[in-house]
Amino acid sequence: MSESDTTYMRRALRLAARAAGRTSPNPLVGAVVVRDGRVIGEGYHHAAGEPHAEVNALEKAGDARGATLYVNLEPCTHHGRTPPCVDAIKEAGITRVVVAMRDVDPRTDGKGIRALRAAGIAVEEGVLREDAERLNAGFVSRITRGRPFVLVKLAATVDGRVAVKGRRYLSGKPALREVHRLRNRFDAVLVGIGTVLADDPALTVREVKGRDPLRVIVDADARTPPAAKVVRAKDPQHTVIFVARDADVRRTNRLREAGVLLATVPRADGGLDLGAALRWLGEHGVNTVLSEAGPHVAGTLVRSRLADRLLLLLSPIAGGDGPPALEGVASASELRDVRVRRLGDDLAIEGSLGA
Repeated sequence: MSESDTTYMRRALRLAARAAGRTSPNPLVGAVVVRDGRVIGEGYHHAAGEPHAEVNALEKAGDARGATLYVNLEPCTHHGRTPPCVDAIKEAGITRVVVAMRDVDPRTDGKGIRALRAAGIAVEEGVLREDAERLNAGFVSRITRGRPFVLVKLAATVDGRVAVKGRRYLSGKPALREVHRLRNRFDAVLVGIGTVLADDPALTVREVKGRDPLRVIVDADARTPPAAKVVRAKDPQHTVIFVARDADVRRTNRLREAGVLLATVPRADGGLDLGAALRWLGEHGVNTVLSEAGPHVAGTLVRSRLADRLLLLLSPIAGGDGPPALEGVASASELRDVRVRRLGDDLAIEGSLGA
């Protein structure tokens, strides 16, 4: 692996990241075409159904004969809504392909690399693999585990409580802007019925320029008011409410009539089976979920090993009210890959959960 290979792969990864939250169920992919030490074309996959990154980059390049293609994910070999990228690479006359990671989708998984080599194209794989795996953690999770990647976000006081009398928001403006940036980059944002009843959140992107994520409500007894912002949104079909199978029929009918999508899952842990809810989202092409739920749902996600990463926004306030930030989590779990940042007066502590 040369220094130039690393440089161009970083460029491919940056391109891929531009479409975060927009490509599901597809992965995030960027591609760079280089010849004689000069970038002659680059592109990324913008959305499902649109051309893949390799095709966009090759079109920008025009004549790509004898060039090297850098791509953060193994080129596909199957016909989906677009033709196989391997065919486009061969037809373009590319002589070398550098790949960060293999595609875990069983329709490709190694087949793309084998097809390129069989065509006489040199292939090098594994350049910045860890970065590539981190970028597409949601896609990998959905394909290999059947559920999206889950980031649990919680705002708390320094003594670990989630409320302060007389204040609606614990976090300051910079921390709030960070949350909206995450909403823009995640496929879905999830809250519990407690948050809906207490705060009536819109769950839209407002503090930064972006698009709104899928809104997901965990509401066992269908208590979401038809007048709630998540129901009265201009696109109510972009709201999914998970209810119990035995939820009140009149309430569920009112929500259906309002245009939201209702999905039923079993009851569990004094609420709903969140594993079943996440599997439903995975089956419907959701790669990433940002949980902005309160202590009960957040605690259940962590306790059930359904949370992959934790983001704690600590406000410089002592003596908070309400339950602890992670309700019901009895055993300690050490965070890995910890990142600590200042967001105005707030402190953001983020790390990975699990083994």
